[in-house]
Amino acid sequence: MNDLAQYAPGPASEAQVRKDGEKWTLILVRELRHPPAKVWKALTDPLHLREWAPFDVDGSLDTVGATVKLTWVGTANVSETRVTRADPPTVLEYQDIRWELEPLAGGTRLTLWHSIDRRFVAWGAAGWHICFDVLDRLLSGTPIARFAGPGGMQFDGWQRLVTEYARQFGADPPHWAPKAVQRS
Repeated sequence: MNDLAQYAPGPASEAQVRKDGEKWTLILVRELRHPPAKVWKALTDPLHLREWAPFDVDGSLDTVGATVKLTWVGTANVSETRVTRADPPTVLEYQDIRWELEPLAGGTRLTLWHSIDRRFVAWGAAGWHICFDVLDRLLSGTPIARFAGPGGMQFDGWQRLVTEYARQFGADPPHWAPKAVQRS
């Protein structure tokens, strides 16, 4: 894998939120230089997800009705997750996440909808932004290490993105830092 120290995320971009009380839906769009079938496999195969996503699953997400155990990186919480929609390679839904894949000339427009507590929408946007970068490099054959959860929050690029997305969404970033990055 390439050296993570050489990675720097680009600026916050192509994101929006739909607001409904305390639950907001984060919408992120990324254009990838890879065909939908290749992106679909990275979204559904547990071995691929383990390389880039902020969670691990114990089974494939490519079949409606499939139930898997989903664990967010850095947590001990395991949730049973059921795939509610799987239309390869265009739409995938499970838990509070929806993916849409649209073919483009030379690639795929990937759109993520993720319902998230409004207090953490900028954190979620920053995290997914970095995950998308890791995904793109993985699919390009130049992978960098996955970093998510508390470890990812220590990364300067993540902290910068949280501020940029909070500003873009008109939201306050959380006023407390993860324990690993708190200053005395």
